[in-house]
Amino acid sequence: QVQLVESGGGLVQAGGSLRLSCAASGRIFSFNAMGWYRQAPGKQRELVAAITSGGSTNYADSVKGRFTISRDNAKNTVYLQMNSLKPEDTAIYYCNAEYGNIPINYWGKGTLVTVSS
Repeated sequence: QVQLVESGGGLVQAGGSLRLSCAASGRIFSFNAMGWYRQAPGKQRELVAAITSGGSTNYADSVKGRFTISRDNAKNTVYLQMNSLKPEDTAIYYCNAEYGNIPINYWGKGTLVTVSS
């Protein structure tokens, strides 16, 4: 069973930065991909950024140039560096891991990011 634990959320002013971390119980290099999703109040969960086992990255248009996803295989951790934060980035951010040929998706419990104007 894969467990994902997010940390690093909090309250920040617009223009500020935060770094989210997702610590995985398994070896992240064995995952097909890992990503960050977010869900704002009253909205659907959406993909923010993802990174494949080969290192390819993908970003939502709304965060391109501001957010960077990265991983540390030795620490089994994936990061999301968020710069130039905007109030519309306010949401619960969830870590996701895709594993296996079926594949199976695992989720963390989320971490709240609040950006004040």
